[in-house]
Amino acid sequence: MSAPPRITVVGSANVDLVARCERLPHPGETVTGATFERIPGGKGANQAVAAARLGARVRFVGRIGRDELVLRSLESEGVDVSGVVRDPGEGGVALILVDANGENVIVVAPGANARLTAADVDVGDADAVIC
Repeated sequence: MSAPPRITVVGSANVDLVARCERLPHPGETVTGATFERIPGGKGANQAVAAARLGARVRFVGRIGRDELVLRSLESEGVDVSGVVRDPGEGGVALILVDANGENVIVVAPGANARLTAADVDVGDADAVIC
């Protein structure tokens, strides 16, 4: 059996603030009765988790802020977080509204993700890089 592929993912990591409601509000309207969750997310972090769950050896490279949710989530999935730069500012946040039919609207405040520089990126000995 061959060794699992080594994949480095360079990308975003966010805390997703998800409110589920019966219907999405119209501009200027308030809809009540929603449920709320804080979920680790971000396209890069999600790709890293998916690759790890498929059996790859995954290293994530990105910038995260003070919130530990995303970092703990990546670690719990077996993702190497040695490429994560801790940023003293706010991390990325996605505000997500989801209605009863699964339609959604999303606004992303990239926070620390927007401060990732080329100097932060070291892909190591990866067989493949996803970014």
